[in-house]
Amino acid sequence: MNRNTMARRRKIGSIKNELATKAREAMLSAVQIYNNPNIQFKAETFIVLSIIAWTYLMHAYYRQQKIDYCYYKVNDNGRKKYDKTKFGAKKHWELERCINCDESPLNEHISQNLRFLIGLRHEIEHQMTSKIDDALSAKFQACCINFNDAIVELIDSKYAIDKHLSFSLQFTSLSEPHVEQLEKFDGLPKHIESFITNFDEQLDDDVFNSPKYSYRVLFVQKNVNKKGQADKVIEFLPKDSPLADQLSKEYYIIKERERKKLLPSQLVKIVKEKGYEKLNLYHFAKCWKSKDAKRDNTYGCMVGGKEWYWYENFIPIVEQYCKEHNLK
Repeated sequence: MNRNTMARRRKIGSIKNELATKAREAMLSAVQIYNNPNIQFKAETFIVLSIIAWTYLMHAYYRQQKIDYCYYKVNDNGRKKYDKTKFGAKKHWELERCINCDESPLNEHISQNLRFLIGLRHEIEHQMTSKIDDALSAKFQACCINFNDAIVELIDSKYAIDKHLSFSLQFTSLSEPHVEQLEKFDGLPKHIESFITNFDEQLDDDVFNSPKYSYRVLFVQKNVNKKGQADKVIEFLPKDSPLADQLSKEYYIIKERERKKLLPSQLVKIVKEKGYEKLNLYHFAKCWKSKDAKRDNTYGCMVGGKEWYWYENFIPIVEQYCKEHNLK
């Protein structure tokens, strides 16, 4: 091996290590800011810093694999002509280009989590946002775990971040009203709510339910009965275990996928198309009032504090009402 080859390898290794170090520091900063109770701009900051962290990580991987991650065109003579900034620097791939590359080592579940964050960044960089932290925490948690796994597997275990992080402590318990509040996310800006709904709806169930895309945990109040034993805040249960099956029947399951909502006129139209042509808004109002269907959020919810929307699970109730009152 000649000196030039050795020098090139040392340079590649040095830049790769520098990129990996910056990636690690960016992700640590993202998590530390998100867990800081004194900061109000948490989600937006996390998204920006985590995208930077993943971009540096992917560049480090491609540098290690000797894959050119710069934008360029090939001249007629076969030489590369690099795209450059106005100050003369080569234009490196952004994160979206990195994960769309055929040589990307990331699976579809991880890639979709990152595409979600990238798309959300495009939304928040053009408009002010508020109250989006709770609605996105599962996606953020998946992003952190994916990052730690990737940097260990693709680069080196010395860059792992898990030993520096722990679950943040909470000052409030997760009561039933809190669960309902988390399910509704009524305070989300409309453009953010629309983006989340549209992005989730296009995913295959396999991706949507993957912890690599959105990491959901079950909180339990206590998991030991003897003094002196460790008492963890979070307990992980296999989804096919008997206890998990029992819990799924007794407790709320919080999911981020938005349930389809229907205006009264839309729901009436659906039921009329099933053959109940005499149904109208007057009969519909009598139906839901007789069932006291707005008592809770089982069959619908208030959107924007103005309009009540109905879930699809109220359709069979209306159909039964139509049968009982001969509205064919």
